[in-house]
Amino acid sequence: MAAQVPQFKLILVGDGGVGKTTFVKRHRTGEFEKKYVATLGVEVHPLQFFTNLGPIVFNCWDTAGQEKFGGLRDGYYINGNAAIIMFDVTSRVTYKNVPVWHRDLVRVCENIPIVLVGNKVDVKDRKVKPKNIIFHRRKANIQYYDISAKSNYNFEKPFLWLTKKLTGNQDCKFVQQPALLPAEVKIDMEQARKYEEELLAANQAATTVALPDDEDM
Repeated sequence: MAAQVPQFKLILVGDGGVGKTTFVKRHRTGEFEKKYVATLGVEVHPLQFFTNLGPIVFNCWDTAGQEKFGGLRDGYYINGNAAIIMFDVTSRVTYKNVPVWHRDLVRVCENIPIVLVGNKVDVKDRKVKPKNIIFHRRKANIQYYDISAKSNYNFEKPFLWLTKKLTGNQDCKFVQQPALLPAEVKIDMEQARKYEEELLAANQAATTVALPDDEDM
């Protein structure tokens, strides 16, 4: 890749099994060009996106399952420019653990932009409803999106939001679709739109309602 292309270290965290590796491997070029950092047990996938400001690369650090063996080492977080925290909407415990991942992250990377994503919204039996997803509303510099890695649903949204934050340009947009593998599952778009409406309504209601503490999640 050309040296002048802006590159950012993107940290991907969340409980084991929520779909982090599946998510980054949807991006064809990132899977093809991935590097392995043996000392940290990490796969680094360079994900390239084309914006109206030119190309941008997120070097996406995936734990490769290391989070199952306890906390991640500081070397994983150091020099992180942005982060994605992922949970599984079919598993309440993975959402309950979001504050733990967030604390671990901001301990090393204090003020980086973060996207919280709820994966597997293609699965019918959703346990974490849109109205219950409130963590991002009480923290600065966090955005939330429903996603479905296997169907590519909303794949580009976390990256576009982070790009706008990192470039300081709200007019930034992607000028072509990212190079993704074909969808493995079909998502019910009508249901997905319903979830989006519920998220919007919950966000609007949140401006007038006091939010519970993290422990009440």
